[in-house]
Formats: sequence, C-alpha cells, structure tokens
Amino acid sequence: MLHKPPVTQILARFIAATRWDDIPQQVRHQAKRSLINFFAVALAGCRTQPVEIALRSLAEFSGGKQAAVIGRNERIDALSAAFLNAASANVHDFCDTHLRTVIHPTAPVAPALLALAEFRQVSGKDALLALVLGNDIQARIGLAISPQHYNKGWHITSTCGVFGAAAAAGKLLGLGEGALVSALGIASTQSSGLCECLGMPAKSVSVGNAARNGLWSALLAEKDFDGPAEPLTGRQGFYSAMGDTPDLSSITDRLGEDFEIMATSYKPYPCGFVIHPVLDCVLEWRREHSATQVTRVVVRGNPLLAHRTDRPDVSTGRESQVSVQHAVAAALVFGAAGLEQFTDACVGDPRVQTLRNKVEVLRDEAFSTIAASVEITTGDGKTHPLTQAAARGSDVNPMSDRDLERKLRTAAAGWNEEYDVKPLIDAIWWLDESADFSRLAALAVPRA
Repeated sequence: MLHKPPVTQILARFIAATRWDDIPQQVRHQAKRSLINFFAVALAGCRTQPVEIALRSLAEFSGGKQAAVIGRNERIDALSAAFLNAASANVHDFCDTHLRTVIHPTAPVAPALLALAEFRQVSGKDALLALVLGNDIQARIGLAISPQHYNKGWHITSTCGVFGAAAAAGKLLGLGEGALVSALGIASTQSSGLCECLGMPAKSVSVGNAARNGLWSALLAEKDFDGPAEPLTGRQGFYSAMGDTPDLSSITDRLGEDFEIMATSYKPYPCGFVIHPVLDCVLEWRREHSATQVTRVVVRGNPLLAHRTDRPDVSTGRESQVSVQHAVAAALVFGAAGLEQFTDACVGDPRVQTLRNKVEVLRDEAFSTIAASVEITTGDGKTHPLTQAAARGSDVNPMSDRDLERKLRTAAAGWNEEYDVKPLIDAIWWLDESADFSRLAALAVPRA
C-alpha cells in the first residue's frame, strides 16, 4: 500500500528531466560558492585524528587506488574516498548549513560526486547540475519533517544527506526515472545518524556514510538492483519508520522553480550555526573592551540554541563545537573564534574554564535560529546589551565570494603553508567551462 502522491517518483522524474539550461545563473554561482566552502572545510579537517583513524581502518580493507583523499597523498577506493572527504568536511562543524532544516548540504553530496568523477568522465557543468539537484532533494525531504525530525535526535545531515548523495550520483550516472527511484529506495534503508553523537568523532561517521552509501546506492541501481516503489511515503517507508507525518507540499511545491541551495549559509566560525549570532555579538563587543573584566553573560536565543549547545561542562575540542558557553568564553579571552578556539588546549585553558561558568542560556521562541541577544555584565556593575538579528554568514547576511575565498586560503595555509590554493579557486569559479570535474580533487592534493 502506497501513500499518495508518490513523491519519490515525482522527485525521480524531476532529477532525470532537469538540464543545465534549467538552472538559473545565480543558482549555478551558489553551487560554486558551496564548493569553495567545501574545499576549505575539507582541507581544514583532512588531517584531524578522527580522519587519520578512519583512513587507517578503511585502508586495511581497500585494495583500490581509484580516488583522491583531499589534502593527502593517499589514494583509496572510491566509496572510501567519499566517506573520508565527507568526514573531513564535517569534522570541525565548519561546513555549510541549510538553516530551515539544519542540514549541512554539501558535505554528503560533493564527496560522492568527486569520487565518481575519478572513474567516470564528468564535466564541470554536469557536476554542478548534480550538486544543485542533490542539495535540493535532501533539503526538500528534510523540510517535510522539520523541525521535529532533528528535535527527536536524528542527525538530519546524515538521514537526509544519503538521499542527496544518491540523487546527485544518479544524475551523473544518467539513471532513468525507474533507476532513480531504486537509488533513493536503496538510500532510504541506509538512512541513519544520531544527534547524541554531536561533539564526538562518531558524528562524522554518519556523514561519511551518507556520502558513501548514497554513491553506492546509485551504483547499485545502475546495475538494476531494485529498491521499493515508494521508499519515502510507503506504509513502512522512511517517513513512517521515523515516526513523522510529513508535509508533502514541502517536497513538491515549486519543484524546479525554487532551488534550496539558495538558502545555504556559510560558517565564519567552526561551531554549531545557532551559536554564530552569539559570537557576532561577543566578538564585536570584545574588540572595544579587551581589558574589561566580565562577571556574567546572559545569552538569549531560539530554543534550539539551548537544546543543542547548552553544555557548560565540556572536556574536549570536539564537544566545545556545540557548547555556547565555551564559544562565548573563548571569544572573550582570545578575541577570536577560529579553529584554535575549539581545541582541547583551549577547552583546558583556566581562563576559559572560569568564564564558561559565568554564561547563562535562556530560551526565547521570539528569536529565529540566526538571531540572538547577549547581555554582558562587567566588573564595574554595568550591563552591555547586544543583539544580532541575522548571523554573519546566514543567507540574509551572507559571506561574500571573497570571504569564502579567504576562508579557503586560511584553511589551506593551516594545512600546508607552501600550498598554492589559487589554481583550485580559479578552477572552481570556471568549473562550468571544464571538461574534467576530477581536476578539483587533484588540485587539493599535495605534490609528492
């Protein structure tokens, strides 16, 4: 028994039918911006301990040398490369965000496309089109059950990202409508990820699996490996199994007219996006009050801010990425909120530890997820009220193209000071003129 309408078939028909000429220029440009940001965060994360461990583990079982691992000389089989590059992009919690769902859209999708391009000829236009479609599919599937799905504890980047990776890879493989339904169906049975893992290396496992399993789902479907006819709204399909009643209009309304990639936000800080408006306030205030003693900080924001990041007692850099208390304290001590402020060393800094205990978090449904207010009380008894209506990097207060380039340059310098990132940046901006998408991965690998 199937629910009506058969939304998986509608999505598959849309994926199969959409052509490059159907994509508006501003959407094409946004896809390039997403790739600039993706390579920045993947280079920043490619040599972290979780990625090192995952690479060693996967290499034991991989005899293939098909695909590049971004920022590294090692090559590995394509499925494992998709996993590792997605994990690298996600490990610092520095990847892009679709705010209405809190999906990090490019981390699951781009690695699947890069891995596929290493053994199938893929043009830049085809890759950009697939990226746009994969982004759109996963966001629409997530919108239908937001915010309740994420609030239950499902890591929506992973649970919906596997659909995005399957859709994107299926588009590159030229799958027809029926095979795309199967690809999405195979992906549906591999949809998993828990928010309980946030702040732990385990978080990136499900994101890596979303890229890997989405790619594998498309490859299986290409070989006539069947999936269910309606994996999303079937009686025991994705939505039913997740215990959600979906708003199916979110999936189909203005399909092919509005592209969800335009709602992408890019992070200036390597932490949960709900923390960003708080950091905007604190960093601006701290620039003029660097020597002022702080005795109390009251943060007020959307309930999601407290639900996900009210964590005063953190012990590792990974945990600190989802702790608003730590982010505030580190920003006040160092006047910065970069990668170094979310490390084990910073977490253990006595000054940061002391300030963390002075931060209180209040829930207020009047705030959107990109807005917050902060009240700082100083040693002289004065209070300093601060507000941010739209976080820097959000879709209504976006980072510029140059900001994103700067983010990539900074990440590249931290990875290898001698690495010239300009050819990669140029290749992304001119990607629609390229006949070989795999060139991007090659440009993000150190020369032996």
